[in-house]
Amino acid sequence: MDSWVNSAEVLGSDLPLELAGTGNRRAVLMGALREAVRSGRLAPGTRLPPYRSLAADLGLARNTVADAYAELVAEGWLAARQGSGTRVAERAAPVTPSHRPRTPERPSRPVHDLVQGQPDPSAFPRTAWLASARRALAAAPDDAFGPGDPHGRPELRRALAGYLARVRGVRASPERIVLCSGAAHGLRLLAEVVGGPWAAEAYGLPFHRGLLASHGVGTRPVGVDGDGARVGELTRRDRAVLLTPAHQFPTGGPLHPERRATVADWARSTGGLVVEDDYDGEFRYDRQPVGAVQGLDPEHVVLLGSVSKSLSPALRLGWMVLPERLVAPVVAAKGEREQFSSATDQLTLADFVDSGAYDRHVRRMRQRHRRRRDQLVAALERRAPHVRVTGIAAGLHAVVELPPGTERSVVRAAAWQGLAVEGLADYRHPGAERAKGEPADGERAADERDGLVVGYATPAEHAYPEALEALCRALPPG
Repeated sequence: MDSWVNSAEVLGSDLPLELAGTGNRRAVLMGALREAVRSGRLAPGTRLPPYRSLAADLGLARNTVADAYAELVAEGWLAARQGSGTRVAERAAPVTPSHRPRTPERPSRPVHDLVQGQPDPSAFPRTAWLASARRALAAAPDDAFGPGDPHGRPELRRALAGYLARVRGVRASPERIVLCSGAAHGLRLLAEVVGGPWAAEAYGLPFHRGLLASHGVGTRPVGVDGDGARVGELTRRDRAVLLTPAHQFPTGGPLHPERRATVADWARSTGGLVVEDDYDGEFRYDRQPVGAVQGLDPEHVVLLGSVSKSLSPALRLGWMVLPERLVAPVVAAKGEREQFSSATDQLTLADFVDSGAYDRHVRRMRQRHRRRRDQLVAALERRAPHVRVTGIAAGLHAVVELPPGTERSVVRAAAWQGLAVEGLADYRHPGAERAKGEPADGERAADERDGLVVGYATPAEHAYPEALEALCRALPPG
């Protein structure tokens, strides 16, 4: 029999279950469920996912999970009732070494995951991707199976040039596009080629700041408010500025049109470089996506993009749309051969884009993410009407604003609820100082907020409602 392993991450996370072993899959699943009940990790009364959902999360046949549930019901481990699903039976509590009351412990691992940054893995379009892979491999030229060109496959660069022009307003020929393994890889290459110092938004991914620092490029913070980065703070000393203009990460909101023009003027007048991280530019819900800043000045803006949010971070496929003067240095920095992205994956993505499958997938995911966003907003309006939700017009996350001074305690309370979620402070540049006074538009600057960064794309469908309940329980009372 085959050997197989699955974990809570694969399950989407509301079921703390570890599956490992050889032999009959139904038997292994039943053993894992018995052990989870016996140990107390599945408490009496806990509602289990519908067998269809669990089967999809584990990659098992529906009948396998349904049969396991039925046998455990017959054995008395589970209870099934029409209309209320399958639950852990009201059995005696697990035996403990001591009869003394035990102090509640923080869950050793999250049960619910609302950390931003990735789509639900089960939403990957496997059938369409497989169809593209078959067509791409059948049509692939022989040189696709030799040493790779560090520019990347021409088929994908052509497909991206057309797609980005149509959807994001990017102005670039395929020769200006260099493929990479993701935004982080692109930043590494730019740090090596451009040098420092850079400016960066006061809120952003600490991983990106650390990556630049590891390549000798220091960053200084530029303030953020309701109109995006305060680009008027840029100076002639800044060699480059790292921005998220489509949807400021993580506070939300696009860069204001006047500021888009201002940053392009800054780059032209100083010879600086705008590095535009377009991490979720395709996911706008209440109006059409805003165009890329790159379209304003292709010779002074680099557009970084990838499929990590739209398809999967497992693909390791990204791109840089470069000013002409940077193409050769960046390709040289990559090396003589392509070492980072599979040529067959590049060819598959090219077909996926050209066939229209990518457009269809993005439209479908846009509808799904919008529905989840609306569920989040509705749950908070119902259970915590005193909190404000911002940054909801785009992206895969929202910011739940908290009363000043409460962020750390709320993150701890969420952990006690078995919920993984991050505070705004995790994304704040260590050099950022709190803004003095009020911005012109009357809103508090992002620098002054306490809040949670709530990712609504990651949980499996069946896990999302309970994740929202855990979030509401962790919030401070009004």
